[in-house]
Amino acid sequence: MNKLDSLSDWFSDKKNVIVALSGGVDSALVAYAAHQVLGSSALAVTADYKTLAQEELDSAKKICQEIGIRHMIISYDELENPDFVKNDQNRCYHCRSELSDHLIRLARKENITVIVDGTNIDDLGDYRPGIVALQNNGIRSPLVESNFTKSEVRDTAKSVGLSVYDRPSNSCLASRIPWGQRVTAERLARIEVGETFVKQMVGAKQVRVRDINGMAKIEIGQDELDLIQSANIDDLAAKLKSIGFESVTIDETGYRPGKINVIAD
Repeated sequence: MNKLDSLSDWFSDKKNVIVALSGGVDSALVAYAAHQVLGSSALAVTADYKTLAQEELDSAKKICQEIGIRHMIISYDELENPDFVKNDQNRCYHCRSELSDHLIRLARKENITVIVDGTNIDDLGDYRPGIVALQNNGIRSPLVESNFTKSEVRDTAKSVGLSVYDRPSNSCLASRIPWGQRVTAERLARIEVGETFVKQMVGAKQVRVRDINGMAKIEIGQDELDLIQSANIDDLAAKLKSIGFESVTIDETGYRPGKINVIAD
């Protein structure tokens, strides 16, 4: 049995399912397998919670069109959650707890018995309180239970023709703000626009614009660092300052997940 068969087999005894679908490759592969096995009894759900970049929402829509799976977008505002906006080390736990509540209510309304996400086994090695929140709410992870690594997810997604097979990993815009610094709509907006500027002007695919008390700290993929050397940094800095950043710096070591997961004053 190959990896895709193993994933498909996971759904074989399920009556119906909700797939929590982001714009990335992991949940896309889960949605693909669910749809292949369950057809119209599989529902992909994307949460537009106001800290999700429009790019991610657009990707989720495209994924569902490619797969042919039913797709529903639920909307709510995480910025109304005081536990989330205070942005401590449990921010992701509060985020995923709120998401779980919405998914569970929807599942009851749709009479769906199983909710799944796109967590893979490589994710379990990082500090991911959001995963704990999902697990605590009974949301299952077929990729973990089928023993998929990230590279196996990408290889399998490519083999079935999913266009997002090589899409860089992403996370909510609030992850660009250090713990201890408040999450606001203004900061999220300038982060999202700032990352669009960097992608357009530098040409990098993996981009983070960290908002550190008003300073834009630019990180790009470690395999793309040569792109920043040939970019016009002065023009880029001017663009970022025009949307509200006070200063701009380049992280010459490149992007690495969780770099600002420290409490900042």
